[in-house]
Amino acid sequence: MENSLDPKSRKELQKKMLALFGETMQPLSKEYQMLLVDDLVTAFENRLKVLIRLQSKVECYVEVVSEIRMN
Repeated sequence: MENSLDPKSRKELQKKMLALFGETMQPLSKEYQMLLVDDLVTAFENRLKVLIRLQSKVECYVEVVSEIRMN
């Protein structure tokens, strides 16, 4: 995957999410907590990739419109 978190950063983010949502996830077994945290990190990565691509496209669009207006 492009722009994926490296394994160390991914683990750090998982730990932070577990700390943040730990109390909320308390009813779940440790296995399900880790599964959920992994899913949350994956969802975060995917959303970040989409927004980065969208921002890039918007910036290109703005450049094109600016050039058209100059001519």
